[in-house]
Amino acid sequence: MKKLGVSQGESASELISKRIAELGDWRGETLSRMRKLIKEADPAVVEEWKWMGTPVWSRDGIICTGESYKKVVKLTFAKGAALKDPARLFNSSLDGNVRRAIDIHEGEEVDETAFRALIRQAVALNTSGKSKAAKKTKS
Repeated sequence: MKKLGVSQGESASELISKRIAELGDWRGETLSRMRKLIKEADPAVVEEWKWMGTPVWSRDGIICTGESYKKVVKLTFAKGAALKDPARLFNSSLDGNVRRAIDIHEGEEVDETAFRALIRQAVALNTSGKSKAAKKTKS
């Protein structure tokens, strides 16, 4: 798959839509579905295109990224370790102190209500200014 670049003058949203279309299989469908849930959870979320072709959703800081690999669509939450996850959606990158990820394999469904709640929680953390990083710099 060819990496899309910002040099074409397209918006991040357009580039993300193109990535979804280029995938053309279950990964594109999954990324599209998760994108829709992110926007439902917080319509003020900003779409960005970073790191040479990674979809990013932000609001007062990164909420999550959406990477696509051969066997998985990975949603990495920048401050996932600080989020409560009663539905246990996080199933990857569990060892770190900051990030957490949700790996979605072909045919898997994600609890939409729990996912939207995670997004809202991540936005609340970003907008509160009470992230772990902010606490450390203040003390």
